[in-house]
Amino acid sequence: MSYSCPVCAFPKLKEPPRSKSGGASYEICPSCGFQFGVDDDDRGISADQWLKDWLKRGAPWTSSGIKCPKNWDGKTQAAGLKPASLQKKAPKTAKPKTPKATAPVKKLAPRKPPA
Repeated sequence: MSYSCPVCAFPKLKEPPRSKSGGASYEICPSCGFQFGVDDDDRGISADQWLKDWLKRGAPWTSSGIKCPKNWDGKTQAAGLKPASLQKKAPKTAKPKTPKATAPVKKLAPRKPPA
């Protein structure tokens, strides 16, 4: 069984990055180089920060011990995982118009207190 990297979407990690109890695997993603439990927990680097930096560097294959898959492209692999700071902003949607009243509102005379 293989697992997907939550940083770069590499689909062939050997262990889940986090166990059900939340513990890190300490596996290093061969694609982006993120080490679960070290880069996030010990160094305080978020997945979005790491992804943004990795993409700025050209999304290179980082492992020297695991051969890069044939026709692999890091930017294509991570295309759906771009952090919010790299995504195009969605166009603003128009506010719904409030319906106009069909008849003018008639003002009522002030009520006199009972005698």
